[in-house]
Amino acid sequence: MSSFFTVPGAQKKRKRAPATDGPKKRVATSKKSSKATSRPAPAPKKRVERDESISGSESESEGGIDEHQASESASESENEGETAAEKRLRLAERYLENVRQEVDETGFDAEEIDRDIIAQRLQEDVAETKGKVYRKIASELAIDQASHTLFRCNTTAITSVAICAPYVYTVSKDQCLVKWKLQELPANQFPQTTKKKPKKPPAPPRRKPTKVAMLKGNHKRAKEKNYQGHVADILCVAASQDGKFVVTGGADKRLIVYDAKSMKPLRVFMHHRDAVTGLAFRRGTNQLYSASKDRTVKVWSLDELAYIETLFGHQDQVVDIDALAQERCVSVGARDRTARLWKVVEETQLVFRGGSIDKKQTQHVDPRSVAHEGSMDRVAMIDDELFVTGSDNGSIALWSIQKKKPLFILPQAHGLEEPLLPTEASAEEAPTPKVVPPPQPRWITALRTLPYSDLILSGSWDGYVRVWRLSEDKRKIEPAGILGHPSSGLDLVPNGMDVDDSDDEGAVNGVNGTKADPWLVKGIVNDIALFERGDRGKDGLCVVVGVGKDHRLGRWKKIKGGKNGAVVFEVPRTKKSLENGVADEQEEEE
Repeated sequence: MSSFFTVPGAQKKRKRAPATDGPKKRVATSKKSSKATSRPAPAPKKRVERDESISGSESESEGGIDEHQASESASESENEGETAAEKRLRLAERYLENVRQEVDETGFDAEEIDRDIIAQRLQEDVAETKGKVYRKIASELAIDQASHTLFRCNTTAITSVAICAPYVYTVSKDQCLVKWKLQELPANQFPQTTKKKPKKPPAPPRRKPTKVAMLKGNHKRAKEKNYQGHVADILCVAASQDGKFVVTGGADKRLIVYDAKSMKPLRVFMHHRDAVTGLAFRRGTNQLYSASKDRTVKVWSLDELAYIETLFGHQDQVVDIDALAQERCVSVGARDRTARLWKVVEETQLVFRGGSIDKKQTQHVDPRSVAHEGSMDRVAMIDDELFVTGSDNGSIALWSIQKKKPLFILPQAHGLEEPLLPTEASAEEAPTPKVVPPPQPRWITALRTLPYSDLILSGSWDGYVRVWRLSEDKRKIEPAGILGHPSSGLDLVPNGMDVDDSDDEGAVNGVNGTKADPWLVKGIVNDIALFERGDRGKDGLCVVVGVGKDHRLGRWKKIKGGKNGAVVFEVPRTKKSLENGVADEQEEEE
């Protein structure tokens, strides 16, 4: 009897050779090579059989996964042969499908309205990626119907304001950082939970913001190295868009980062050699830019709480800074009369020199009151190509990164100061009117824009927050109105700070009826912050203004009857824009 153990080895090899079902491999003609290739051949066969047995036992449980992988591989194989144009078309169709789903969720059924909304969304998304103005909302706001509410916290002059809805952060010269919570719109404050009509009349809406937290520094602890607070005036504040961080900078050369929820200091940076005068977050990120009187701009990453680099170039104190989504910022250098666009990645800068006067705009002005630009104090970016600056001669200049000179200069935006009396201008007993100097224009002390829109707001000490719009050709600045002012014109009025010195904290125009219109902002407008209510501003605009008796960087100007605090303006949308739901740009073009 023959058995497995008695069969010769040559026969074993002959029997295993025909067991393979796969394709035969090419074998060299030499005997040595045939032996070398034939010996390791049995090993992979066992592995294949073992793999087949394992995969066969799990085929039932993994059937769905195999089908999913097969479908993915099929779709990938289909997309492998497509051209670049076909790929763009496929991605565009997918994007349109996502937009249609969002439009369907809003509840509109009409095809024309859906088509208009989709077209507007496409235009806005493309314009935002390119960094250009894509929204014209200045005409859609009822600027003259804005309500106002004054709130304060027993502090000195408010130097800066920052917003991360629904919270507002204010800082003052007495080292105070206060966190406020804004009230909802009156329609959303008391929602009705039952279908029955209430027996009692609705409660009056709350308009005054509520104080959430307050931190105060101590100038007596200036010599302590581990003290995590300010020891001098706080000059600027900024809040990140995601609501994680709040940053303050002061005259004590400190830049302090706080946790926005708990208001606990996370890190104190002492890199600047002089007072920190301006802060700006890069839009959508936690990258921070800081300006200082040491003539530098510094870049920070708050995700790592780290310092990145320093930008040099200004020849005088850097007093203001602003930034948008791209990795670049714009700063102004006070008496060097330059605005500089910093391209952080390219490590380059563009210099825009001021000091010029538009003679066409100053023909109707007294030549003695036409002041040359001595200091460029404020800057705000409209989009990635346009920005505006404010100066101490009262002019607002529109700039483009394509030109070194301003596109347009608006002189004396907030009018002239009241002329002095002869007795105030001279020490003589009977002075003549000739000794009275010509009235000087009011400085631009605050400037803010709504990014990627045509809306510009400015402030001074004339008692008004003035609104301007960018022209259709993006080459001029046009007046749009005054916040809370019933008249549509922009007639220059006297200061009027001492018209009414009564305490009007919490008063709202058109609500209590005790205050006569127009209502004046009593003090110097040191800063402006704003945000849109509702989805894409459908519920209006909220503007918060920081006011003080004196200027944020010094005490050159003291306003008689001024108040230290902040004012909230609620600007509603016009009825026409609310009825249409979206801005009808086609009618404007026709």
